[in-house]
Amino acid sequence: MTTTHDTQTDIQDRAILVSLVTDKIKRTGIDPELSLQELVQLAETAGVEVLDVLRQNKETPDSKWFIGKGKVEELRMAADGFGANTAIFDQELSGAQVRNLEEALDLKIIDRTQLILDIFAGRAKTREGIIQVELAQLSYLLPRLSGQGKNLSRLGGGIGTRGPGESKLETDRRHIRNRIDELKRQLDEVVKTRELHRERRRKSGAVQVALVGYTNAGKSTLLKQLTDADVYIENQLFATLDPTSRVLQLPSGKEVVLTDTVGFIQNLPHDLVASFRATLEEVNEANLVLHVVDASSPMREEQMEVVQAILTDLGAAGKPQITLFNKSDICQPEQLEMLPAGPEYLKISAFNPEDLTLIREIIEDSLAGDTLTFRIPGDRGDLSSLLYRVGEVLEQQYDENDVLYNVRLNKEDYEKWGYKLAEFVVQE
Repeated sequence: MTTTHDTQTDIQDRAILVSLVTDKIKRTGIDPELSLQELVQLAETAGVEVLDVLRQNKETPDSKWFIGKGKVEELRMAADGFGANTAIFDQELSGAQVRNLEEALDLKIIDRTQLILDIFAGRAKTREGIIQVELAQLSYLLPRLSGQGKNLSRLGGGIGTRGPGESKLETDRRHIRNRIDELKRQLDEVVKTRELHRERRRKSGAVQVALVGYTNAGKSTLLKQLTDADVYIENQLFATLDPTSRVLQLPSGKEVVLTDTVGFIQNLPHDLVASFRATLEEVNEANLVLHVVDASSPMREEQMEVVQAILTDLGAAGKPQITLFNKSDICQPEQLEMLPAGPEYLKISAFNPEDLTLIREIIEDSLAGDTLTFRIPGDRGDLSSLLYRVGEVLEQQYDENDVLYNVRLNKEDYEKWGYKLAEFVVQE
């Protein structure tokens, strides 16, 4: 994917944000204020200076302008007053709406989806991530080409122009469709490679733990603190895009694979979810899901609901899950008191060594199954080795020609290999 930057790309986007709350949005349960707060963060993450926010309540969107004609005039006056060069809408716009708004306002018009795709375009580093972002961008732009002319020819670069590049987007639909087909073919190859890696991990008996959570909840920080992973960490949305897997050693010495996934967000664009499904489905391969929550966020409950909804959509809602309420070190006492309690909930700080030890212990306990005793003949070294593979050997004793092993089993491993050991279990 080619990123276009010319000599004028340093001109900063100065934007007014626009949110339209319709009856349909109210029925979906989407929190408009949470969404608008996120739009501010998204804009700042993209390097945009946010000047003002306009809100409108309307039964249905205006087919021509999206917002009402009077609100368009209010937006024009606000843009003139603040010296804005961009308007960012919190919902998706059609190509015709973009064209009409550009002609009426003489502003660059960006919607929430385009803004998120732009951020992803700047963050993708691996071949897979770059392919996924370009595919999502072109899938988004294809039906809107008729409304993008002024946007694409506007000098100054900035948000909405990163990614596939202006020259690609100005070509005809057939060329873009061909490019989409080619990207899908390349992505299929990447998916096959990913599946081979998954299959190799399955055959090797590798136990997988996935970190999931709302964007900026602290997943990457936790991965770094637990495994010394060299990952990019920044206090901004979507600081990391490509999934990172590292080996985590548990207190018993057993190793598991800990994977950090892309952060979730309310109204995650459909094209993005579709393009990143192969990456997101890493969660389905996990034996255990660690749901990292920003305990200090005033929108904590809503963010947790969004994560659970996306896990459900991915088919991973039934996975064993532990909730880690992160950033407890910056929480007010009343915030901590309101958090749910129980063995599946932990209040932690990713920077507290004692909390990190506790997380490792909880992971081990969650993955552990029953404790059984096995009587293994002394000449069956293969079975003795297998016991160390399927669990933690707590004790061993010699009894004539046999060895008695007391083993705390790992559920997944024992389900896979336990049939070889079944006849050697000592019945109580």
